[in-house]
Amino acid sequence: MAFIGPDVDLRNPAYMHDTAHLYGKVIVEEHASIWVNVVARAEQRQIVIGRYTNIQDFVMLHIGDATDTIIGSHCSITHHCTIHGCTIGDNCLIGINATIMDGCVIGENSIVGGHTFLKPGTIVPPNSIVTGAPGKVIRTQNNFVRNRMNAYAYYKNAVGYARGDFRVWSNASFQGEAMAERLRLNALNEGSDAGG
Repeated sequence: MAFIGPDVDLRNPAYMHDTAHLYGKVIVEEHASIWVNVVARAEQRQIVIGRYTNIQDFVMLHIGDATDTIIGSHCSITHHCTIHGCTIGDNCLIGINATIMDGCVIGENSIVGGHTFLKPGTIVPPNSIVTGAPGKVIRTQNNFVRNRMNAYAYYKNAVGYARGDFRVWSNASFQGEAMAERLRLNALNEGSDAGG
């Protein structure tokens, strides 16, 4: 059974799996999703999970001694990650089994590759791809659309799971909606690039 502590602030998430354990000052913003066997602990300081962000199966979220854990909007924290006292910007994807340590800051639209280890205090600029142990920026590129599409797919899946539909991604209607969303995000991204 889930354990949602008395200090947890749920602001209308899309989905909370019944094995989640959230302790201390944890804020889950609207449309976010918390998946199977997620653990979040904030004995001091706080954890914030942004809008439309998905925290996938077996993720561990914890605070640092001197740092909150802040995860922006439209992020995907994928299976088996450890997120510890760091800040992750909007529209980021953190790959399977990655570890991000105290005081790290991940710029928006970035991808941290699977099994990457980011040592304490690592600063990652926006629009980066990071891999390795310790992790280093290997390329700079705009990952906005790719990362937003991953978060969009998980949001739609979360809405499905909440109503007992575990096959959303196989539905023809989802495929059409995802194509329309990709076109919308491409236009938004191109407009942003043109304006910058």
